[in-house]
Amino acid sequence: MKRIFIAGPCVIESAELLDTVAARLVDINHRLGTDIIFKASFDKANRTSIASFRGPGIDRGLQMLSDVKEKYGLRLLTDIHEAWQAAPAGEVVDVIQIPAFLCRQTDLLIAAARTGRTINIKKAQFLSGRDMKYPVEKVRDAGAKDVWLTERGNMMGYNNLVVDFRNIPDMLEICPTVIMDCTHSVQRPGGADGKTGGDRRFVPQMALAAKAFGATGWFFEVHPDPNQGLSDAANMLELDKLEPLIQQILS
Repeated sequence: MKRIFIAGPCVIESAELLDTVAARLVDINHRLGTDIIFKASFDKANRTSIASFRGPGIDRGLQMLSDVKEKYGLRLLTDIHEAWQAAPAGEVVDVIQIPAFLCRQTDLLIAAARTGRTINIKKAQFLSGRDMKYPVEKVRDAGAKDVWLTERGNMMGYNNLVVDFRNIPDMLEICPTVIMDCTHSVQRPGGADGKTGGDRRFVPQMALAAKAFGATGWFFEVHPDPNQGLSDAANMLELDKLEPLIQQILS
């Protein structure tokens, strides 16, 4: 069974950061025989605070992602928040991701599907795994051929998430590719005085538990110095810990 790996910084902070992460992913691919998909967001439209860093925007961001593909030969994934962003994103990236909060937005799903790209739909924090058959139906009805689902936890009271790993086999009954988002699932949403907190210590356990439940892919936001990251600093995995964790998953 082919395993899918997605990794990259939460948001595009600089060309230098993209180069650092992309070069490391290429090295890992060569050593482990993987095909890690490079992920970064051009705009974080759902930040907790108006003062939070959002990224370079769609025009500059897509150009920077295109530069990564040309220089390193990596496949790309990015997320979109509005239907009009689908077409330009689809000209650059290989996988278009639908954010969890937006997974029921019909126009967004249809626009993404019409690009012909792979569509990765993240399960909302307020839905069960079985509920995800309806977003999948929407994109398939709009012509999407390759559809993935991603588990990222459910709200547990205020400012906390819990992962019900039974969602993974439930979603595998809907589509054959189910990704575990190992870094967003350790978030404490809005729980850090105007920004999202979390605890990256539990990322490896999330990854290995998902393997036990049959996940076919893993999503990691990574950064060479996560504590200095401009988005999801508390949750991103240290870049130098990615390769040994992937080795564990593959073993």
